[in-house]
Amino acid sequence: VYMSGFGNEFSSEDPRCPGSLPEGQNNPQVCPYGLYAEQLSGSAFTCPRPANKRSWLYRILPSVKHKPFTSVPCGDLTENWNEVEPDPNQLRWLPFTIPKTTEKKVDFVAGLHTLCGAGDAKSRNGIGVHVYTCNTSMVDRCFNNSDGDFLIVPQQGEILITTEFGKMMVEPNEICVIQQGMRFSVDVFGETRGYILEVYGAHFELPDLGPIGANGLANPRDFLCPVAWYEDRKVPTGYTVINKYQGKLFACQQDFSPFNVVAWHGNYTPYKYNLKNFMVINCVAFDHADPSIFTVLTAKSTRPGVAIADFVIFPPRWGVADHTFRPPYYHRNCMSEFMGLIKGHYEAKEEGFQPGGASLHSIMTPHGPDVDCFEKNSTAELKPQRVAEGTMAFMFESSFSMAVTKWGLHTCQKLDKNYYQCWEPLRSHFNPNWKPGKQ
Repeated sequence: VYMSGFGNEFSSEDPRCPGSLPEGQNNPQVCPYGLYAEQLSGSAFTCPRPANKRSWLYRILPSVKHKPFTSVPCGDLTENWNEVEPDPNQLRWLPFTIPKTTEKKVDFVAGLHTLCGAGDAKSRNGIGVHVYTCNTSMVDRCFNNSDGDFLIVPQQGEILITTEFGKMMVEPNEICVIQQGMRFSVDVFGETRGYILEVYGAHFELPDLGPIGANGLANPRDFLCPVAWYEDRKVPTGYTVINKYQGKLFACQQDFSPFNVVAWHGNYTPYKYNLKNFMVINCVAFDHADPSIFTVLTAKSTRPGVAIADFVIFPPRWGVADHTFRPPYYHRNCMSEFMGLIKGHYEAKEEGFQPGGASLHSIMTPHGPDVDCFEKNSTAELKPQRVAEGTMAFMFESSFSMAVTKWGLHTCQKLDKNYYQCWEPLRSHFNPNWKPGKQ
């Protein structure tokens, strides 16, 4: 069960405890059912009302009751952007390997790998791009990101995410956002893989629509947040809370489940969204619109119109433009473009770019359709046709110049060193004797 709407003020209580939400005030002297009141703030107290994010949680025990945090190994999760020398080349990765259960049991946290990123969690300004590859559910342990928001894009295998606010089942072609400071645990049902965009210092929001008007792109009503669900469970052997803090991992122990919130209310919640609900805006005359028309969520910077990160998708749609090379144009850009593929075949590179893989085109690194795509679409009959049917590609676009990690360049062993060759056969079509009306 979910509640719909983006950024709404919600209230929810577990039906097992009717009346568990206090009436008329947030923090009464004694809460109903003997619960503790705890506020989770996702913004400064003095933020303007439209940007002020907070939720009140009414829980069996407060989250402050735990043993001290101690440092634990980070595995392939990192914020060290200087591990290896910068690489401005076009980069592409083959599908990332999912460990076999018979070889090693790996849960969501152990299966996190940082691919690229920039900035600094301490100064609250930056991003990280991660992949997760896992095969085992988290048992008596949860994750808490003190550095920023996680936008999770499942590619293979559904994930059941238990949060302090309730449960969410998230399948491929859906996304979810776990905002800063929210504790969550992930159950999987076999070999599982996906992508994560982490943003420090800003929260995701719907992009402004401008001349589009009131309707289009992602509609607020299609975003879903969970309803309250609690477990009153003692864990004598110890429940582990893993905290990502300043780019490192720390763990503490407590003897009870952290998912003990009986009721809550506020506008700071986890949420999910089904990409099939995206209302596509597209060209109906000529030329190729910029990919910004496919923005689902944005995390704004302090510069107007410039994002820390945009989450952009390339969904099924109609192509009808006349006198136009319809696929993406050749391009150099002042933004970094990380692309992933959930399913199908991306129109500009039908070979090589595979579901579960990725590509990175860094700031001012040229990129565009491969030679087969260019030749085919330069002579194609321009009749209306479906584009990207059965496909869902996405892009994490950022104003940061992202560095690739050692894991991404070397350890994962999935870097396609022949990627550049998809453009090598491009040949000159220049004709100095061309005249108007001649091909």
